[in-house]
Amino acid sequence: MERLSDDSLKFLTSSVNLEGTGKKFKTPALFKFCEAFVPTLMRSFTNIHFKGLENVPMNGAVIFSGNHLSNLDPFIKILASQRPIHFLAKEGHFQKQPNRFIMKNTGQIETFRKSGGKDALARAFDVLDQGLCLGIFPEGTRSRKNSPPYLQSGKTGIARIAARFPKVPVVPICINGSREVMPPGKTLLRFWKRVNVTVGNPITFEDWIMNENGGDMDNEKITQIQALDGERRDEIFRKLYRNFTNQLMETIRSMGAP
Repeated sequence: MERLSDDSLKFLTSSVNLEGTGKKFKTPALFKFCEAFVPTLMRSFTNIHFKGLENVPMNGAVIFSGNHLSNLDPFIKILASQRPIHFLAKEGHFQKQPNRFIMKNTGQIETFRKSGGKDALARAFDVLDQGLCLGIFPEGTRSRKNSPPYLQSGKTGIARIAARFPKVPVVPICINGSREVMPPGKTLLRFWKRVNVTVGNPITFEDWIMNENGGDMDNEKITQIQALDGERRDEIFRKLYRNFTNQLMETIRSMGAP
């Protein structure tokens, strides 16, 4: 199959209409220290079982995505990735201490939803520009349902990020059981409860958009889109972002997300 040309890839990235801040992003020293010791500690007193760890890219930029059931989920994803992950997190997690200290000193990205989150997306781009790992929960927040199915529809920010970096792998992670370990509104952790974590096959936006079951695009079709007026182009990309997000969420559901 013919790969997308440089011109096609450039058009895909520019159509996101958002750039990084240009500021260098570094993983804080505290996070590196914790990453060296905390995972081993957590594995010693939790009942977490992993499947598909061979699907985790150990070098270069990666976008980790998955379902969101509990406040434990970011820690579980970090255990699965075996790498520091910088998450897009709602502003509420930054308002009180010691949460604010922890979030700031582990390089998490504060997201102000009322303003559309553009500043957070720009900083997320900085993370990927530095070849680091970005974490995002496409649902936007934990499920508030009292019974399954808990999985919610995804927001298209994940697709825009993937389109801006079409060669960066998006890795789906399915978490099942974290809600039982730390139910919403509870602070007492039930560490003996089993958590199953499945890491799925990575996919890039470039591969998805070329796949007939994905975006079903090639260089010729992308050239045709370039010739359209701005409004029609935007409509096509909105549909592509929505389809990418829907298929990603369906992948996570099929992996066992409750």
